[in-house]
This record gives sequence, C-alpha cells and structure tokens, in this order.
Amino acid sequence: MEKLLEVRNLTKNFKDNCVLDHISFSVNKGEILCLLGPNGAGKSTTINILLGLLRRNEGTILYEGVKIDHKLHDYKQKLGVVPQDLALYEELSAEQNARFFTSLYGLRGVDLDAAVEEALTFAGLADRRKDKVKTFSGGMKRRLNIACAIAHHPELVVMDEPTVGIDPQSRNHILGSIRKLQQNGMTVLYTTHYMEEVEAISSRIIIIDHGKIIAEGTKEKLKEDFQSEKRYHIELEEKCSIPTEGFYAIEGVKNVEISAHQIEIISVRGVENLDRIISLISDHNERIQNITSEEASLETVFLKLTGRKLRD
Repeated sequence: MEKLLEVRNLTKNFKDNCVLDHISFSVNKGEILCLLGPNGAGKSTTINILLGLLRRNEGTILYEGVKIDHKLHDYKQKLGVVPQDLALYEELSAEQNARFFTSLYGLRGVDLDAAVEEALTFAGLADRRKDKVKTFSGGMKRRLNIACAIAHHPELVVMDEPTVGIDPQSRNHILGSIRKLQQNGMTVLYTTHYMEEVEAISSRIIIIDHGKIIAEGTKEKLKEDFQSEKRYHIELEEKCSIPTEGFYAIEGVKNVEISAHQIEIISVRGVENLDRIISLISDHNERIQNITSEEASLETVFLKLTGRKLRD
C-alpha cells in the first residue's frame, strides 16, 4: 500500500526516562490504523509529536515522502484532530463551533458554508445546528467534535480515544462514521481503550509498550501469530460419564473440564483433532447437542504481549 505518513526511529526522552525508543512505522493511505498500548506505553507522546505539539529527541517524520519539518504548516493543514478532551465552546451553537474550527483552515464564504453543512449532516446534528453545545449529551458533543475535525476534508484524521464516556448507541454511530470517512478516502489514525472498537474498524494494528512497538499487523494476523490454543465447548444431552483420560489420549488436548452436561477442552492450535473428540464421545454412546469453537480474541493477544488488559 502507498505510505501517507512514515515515522523512522522516533525517540523521546523526558529527563532520564525514555518514553519512545527508536520506533518506526507507517500509516498507509486509506487505512484505519489503530495504535494500542497500556497506559504509559507512549501512545499519547507519539500522537503529540505527530501533531507537532511536542518535540522529538531523534527521528524523522515524512508526509508523502517529505519531511514535515520542511513544510510544517502545509502538513498541519492536511490533518484533522479529534482530541480525547472535548475541544468545543459550550456557549456557542453547534454551527458556530463548526464554522470557527473550519475557518482556521482557511475556508471562507460559500466554501465554508458548504463544509459546515456537510459536516453537521455527517454527524447527524443538522437539526440541532442552532442549539448551544451545553445542551448536548456526551455522545452528541463527541459527534460534534468529529464534525469540527473533518469539515475541511483532511487527508489524515487523528482520533485520540474519541468515544470515551459515551453510551453504546453514540459509540456505534461514531464507529459507523469512521468507516464512512475511510470509504470517502480519508486515512484514520485511531487510539482507544475499547478492544471491541478495534475489532470493528481496524485495517491494521500497532501495539506499543514501554516505548517500543511489540507487534504489528491485521487483527487476523495478530490472532494467528500469538494464539497458541483453541477452545471447544461441547454440550451433551445427558450428564457426561466419559473419563477425562480418554480425551487426554487425543493428540493436542491440553486440558479437559467436565461439568454435568458440559465439556470444555483446550487444545493446541494447528492440531486438527475435533473429529477424534467427537468419535470418542460417540463411542461412549453420548449424544452431542451443541459444539462451539472459541476463536482467539484481540484482548487475549494483547494480554499475552503486554501482561495487562487494554484498559489497565
């Protein structure tokens, strides 16, 4: 894929503390790249450096192959920023907020009018354009925050935990909006503390911990690379009377738990043994009501890599 933003050997120190340790990555055109990491991993520092809000100690940042230091103003004009903390004027209306922030990018007259109208419609707030922000719910404020960031049609939208503290319906609306941004040709760099959001929207994922990138790839690749086990849940019609030793004799089976009508088996990933498990149950004249196989989750991968949950 074509690189839009490229980071090489990015390093940041605060006194004797190395917050970013020579990290390198790229953001490809048209993708939704999710940057994940536990608290203190270096995500916010990375974002602030990319936005030009914080100086780096070492490293090179290129936008479309050009060092951003050479054309910093032009680079910032191509960005849309959705901060974690709401950047809105509570006493102004939704339209006034959108007009103000969009005008900062040089839009005037009919171009500004059209951009504001499109952004408010996109956020589902056109019918509330004249209402003051202080009357909005948390979810509506988050949507307006996004509208203000994308009205000037940026090439790269940086979203730093844009769904914090909102209800599920608003979160779903925002995630749907992000997918629409991608469909419209925008590129999104996204951070979040909700793994279900990553599952829903990510094109690619970078996991950072202790200032270093420890994993990178699509969600499917990360699950495949870091998940070594698979889990079967088997439900029988009657109480199970099969000795666990029979299951352990099957290649790949690591753990068996039997409880009344339920059998839970953990097996080595890559060993195809479900047919033998079913055959063993059938040989004991037990009838199977249901079988489910639990796939690896991103949360499991993240925990294995960092030793912490995403929200820790």
